[in-house]
Parts: sequence; C-alpha cells; structure tokens
Amino acid sequence: MERPAGSAPVLPPVERSNRNHAFAASLLQELQRAGVAHVCICPGSRSAPLAVAALATPELARSVHVDERSAAFFALGFAKASSRPAALVCTSGSAPAHFLPALVEARLAKVPLVVLSADRPPELRDWGAPQTIDQGQLFGSQVRWFAEVPSPQTGTEALRYARALGARAVAEATGPPAGPVHLNLAFREPLDPRLQPEDFLQPEGNEAARSGRCGRPYTERWVCDSQLGARRHAQLVDLARKHRRVAIVCGPMGASPSLARAVARLARTAGWPVLAEPASQLRAGGHLDEDAVLVHGQLLLQASDFAAAHPPDWVLRIGALPTGKAVRSWLASPAGPRISLLDGDGAFSDPEHVVSEVIAADPEAVCGRLEAALRADPPAADPGWLEAFRRAEERAGAALARMLAAEPELLPAQVARTLFAGLPAGATLYLASGMAIRDADDFLPASRKEVRVLVNRGANGIDGLVSSALGAAASGAQPLVLWAGDLAFLHDFAALLTAQRLGLRATLLVGNDDGGAIFGHLPIAGFGESVAFDALFRVRHGHDLGALARACGAGYKRVTSRSQLERALGESLTAPGVQVVEVPLDPAAAREQRRRLEAAVAAELCGEGR
Repeated sequence: MERPAGSAPVLPPVERSNRNHAFAASLLQELQRAGVAHVCICPGSRSAPLAVAALATPELARSVHVDERSAAFFALGFAKASSRPAALVCTSGSAPAHFLPALVEARLAKVPLVVLSADRPPELRDWGAPQTIDQGQLFGSQVRWFAEVPSPQTGTEALRYARALGARAVAEATGPPAGPVHLNLAFREPLDPRLQPEDFLQPEGNEAARSGRCGRPYTERWVCDSQLGARRHAQLVDLARKHRRVAIVCGPMGASPSLARAVARLARTAGWPVLAEPASQLRAGGHLDEDAVLVHGQLLLQASDFAAAHPPDWVLRIGALPTGKAVRSWLASPAGPRISLLDGDGAFSDPEHVVSEVIAADPEAVCGRLEAALRADPPAADPGWLEAFRRAEERAGAALARMLAAEPELLPAQVARTLFAGLPAGATLYLASGMAIRDADDFLPASRKEVRVLVNRGANGIDGLVSSALGAAASGAQPLVLWAGDLAFLHDFAALLTAQRLGLRATLLVGNDDGGAIFGHLPIAGFGESVAFDALFRVRHGHDLGALARACGAGYKRVTSRSQLERALGESLTAPGVQVVEVPLDPAAAREQRRRLEAAVAAELCGEGR
C-alpha cells in the first residue's frame, strides 16, 4: 500500500490541466474528501487520468493490482474492516466485468465500494473499437446506483459536476443501506496530462473554495429521522443564525396546507423572503397572512439589476427543482450562495450541482422546529433584506396591473389572472408543462383562498396531461381545471372518451397557438426557415379542437375576450361532464407581451436596493 505523502503533485493545478485530468482530479479529490480512504488501481490505458489523479490526491492511500477480481475483493476487505468506502479503478472492455463477484458480496453484505470504470467515448462504441464493450448498467441490480458519465468538457461547470458526482457517489455507497456504486467514465484521447489548446479552463473561483470548506464534501446527504436529530438540527440552526441574507426557494411540493403554513411561519419569524412557484402550494391560502411569500420571484430575478443587487448568503430549497430559469440562475451564479436542499426522500434534485447538503427529513417538521428555535433566539438577519423583496414585489405587481389593464387583447397573462380569479376556494388547478406552467409562474397572483396546484414535473412531459387531470377529478378533486396548450391536449384528447364513460367532471382550458409556441422562445427560432423552424419545431396542426371535443362527448366553447373567458369558466365549473374552453392565441403577440411585461418590471425595479 502506498501513499503519496510529501511527494510533489503529479498533476499541475486543475486550471492548467487538460479536460480529462482536470475532471479526474476533481472527482478523486472529492471522493477522498467525502470519505473514500483507499483506491485499488488496475493498470490500463483508458483509465490513465483516474490512476494519475489518484496518485496526486493527498491523504488517499492506494494499491496497484494486476488482477481485477483480486483488486475488488481486496477493496471489499478493506471497506468491511475499516467501515470506510474503498474505490476501484480499471480500464475499459472486459476489465470491469471481473469486479462482479465482489460487488455481489458487497451488495448483500452492505459494504461501501465505488467502482470507477474508464470507457471509450460514445463514437467508438459498437464500431469495432478494441477493448470496447457495452459497460452501461454492466452490474445490473448488484449496485445501489449507476451513473453514465459523459466525456469531460472544459469550464467550471464540468468541475462542479465532477465534485458533485464524487460526493453523491459516496453518499449513495454509504447509504443506508451501504453497498457498491458504479461510475462509468468516458475519456477521449489524449489520455496523458498534456494540455491542448482547446482545454483552457477558467479559474475555479468560488467552486474551489466551496468544495474545500473545512474539509467537508462538496455535497453531503444528511440522513436522519423526520425531526432531523439533535446534531443536524443544531447545524441547521447555526446556518440560519450565521447568514444575514437568507431566502427560501420552493419548487413543486405536496399539496399540504400545513406544510405551506410551516414554511410561511418560518420565513416570517426569520425575516426571509420565500420565492414560491404555483405548484409549491404557497401562492394561495390563509398562510399568506405571513407576508414573506412572493409570487413574482421569477420576474424580479429576470431584472438583472435587482438580481445582482440582492445575492443571498444562504438558500433553503424545499421541494422539487424550481421551474423558473431566472431563479435557478440566481442560485447557480459563480459566487453563489450556500444551498441546503430539504427533501423528505433525500433526493439529489440538483442539475446545476450547487447544493451543499441534501437533508433527508420531513420538511414540515424541520421547518416547524427551526421556526421555534429562531423565535426563541432570533437570527441576525439583514434588517433591509426582506423589506427590499417586499417592496420589489409590490412594485412589480403594480407595474403588471397597469400594463394589463391597458391591453384589451386576451393573451397568456390575462388568461392566467382571469383563470385564477374565477377558481372557487377548494378548487384544483392542473398545469401542463410547456408555456402553461411558465405563464402561471410569472402571472398567477396571490390569493387567500385555498387552491391546490398539481403538475407533472417528474419528467416534465406533456404526454398524458388530460388523463392525469381526469384521474385527479376521479379522486374527488372538485372542481378541477386543467390549463394546457393545444399540443398537450392533442397528445391525449382520446382521454375524453374515458371521461364520458366514467361520468367525470372537469374543465379543460386550452390555449391554442396552433403548435409548439414554447419553441419560439428558444435560440433555434432565430434561424427561421434556414433550419425549417415551422416544420421541425412549431408544427402547425390546424385541427379544429371544438370538433374533436364534441366528437368525444365533451362540451365546448371558444372565447376571445376576458369577459367571455370569465363567463365560460363560471359556466363550465357547474356544468356536467367535461367542458373544453378554447382560447386562440397569437404566439408572436404572446411573446411580445411577455417581453413588454418583463421590461416593464425591470424598469420599475431599476436601481432597486442599490
């Protein structure tokens, strides 16, 4: 067994390494920081970046083995006796297959192992390249977690991913229950440490400091009971007390009014703003008496002056990933805040790789306990922090109201506000992915009436939206309104036949812009017909939605004004069966409205807080 103590680093600093070795160095450093104590290296060419990175990682013991099967059982014995994870490194081809017997034992005996198998890049697989087999899911159910890691790229985002990957690999390996995990890493040549002209890496800046803080892992998973436990609770209270500019960001959450109240009370007690999207269940309900909940967070942070002037120190994220792009960019800025993700299942919902700890505990219980601690001993919050967000929220709302009052045309912002105003207390609103959820995020107002908002944001697809809404209606969610685009409706309109057969009631509000309007917001739209934008992306369909609805036994109305929409919604909520309300939309006009409203909010907030 060897340890590189006292020796000069084999690799140059990460920002002067090529992409393979920079990625491998960040990964191995993070594995060691997260708890891996020993790495068993099997010689090979494709795994050279991993082997050299292991050599250059301080405090990481290593051993070299000529036989992969022996190496794997050696790692098993080390991890079993030390109760610390061990790692295995091998080249591509049949080499990792020899790890399987040891991984079977590790799985059943609950021993933490991390397999790092080097692989050919995708363009070489299944093309007769030597020493190349299908290594994806090679170990099947014998590992607790598997990740197919793409060929390294340049830039801090790649290094951030490497660190988050290493931290998560150890978290998954140590469980509970403990067991083996497998990272399959594709490397393109050159495999030696030479620096290529295209390999320039930006300095890591805050990412390096963050990953090295107090020797902690880049991302930790706090596994504890539903109440968080005394030690972790004390850590969370310490985070709350030592940061002055704190925000709570809530993505889609379970439809629990008591959780919404717990979050709102915590925010009010601590003096923290809550940026809440509609499916967080925080936009509507009696908890809005706690006046820290914001509904225009996405629009506020799209105003670059306001976002730059209000960087948080710490963010408590609750629920699934936020929909708003501006909110996610605010959290992932290069000098971004420390972020704690509170998730009852301990899920790594962190595609930007910026979360410091994933807290596996009941969010309602944790928020209630933290609120009680801060009420007894208030944190030293920035006294103007919450007030700046409240003031910006009021000004943004006023700017939107002025603009919308002056625009007679029925466009998405008016649809959102008219719809929400027409929903009675106790209603359920089902939002489709695409523009519906984004328009709702930007333009749905706050309301003290209880309205539950449901979304299919697991895979974020539009498929099955009508069936999902009808299933919710069948469960007793009444009255129920689905807000969807025309493509989502067409994708699943045959579900109306099921509704007719089962005698279900629901309102389907369909914004018809004749195709995929959301693609008009993407950069590809700027290339127009040079990329056949209309044919490949917009996909105009020209279908008569009324004829389809009636053919399936549903009622149907087409509306073109706010007054017509108000009346149609009111009638549909008391009518039997399924009622389809179609709102024809001009996608170009809708995009222009969004641009004007965003510009109006930005102008209203210009210089706010400076």
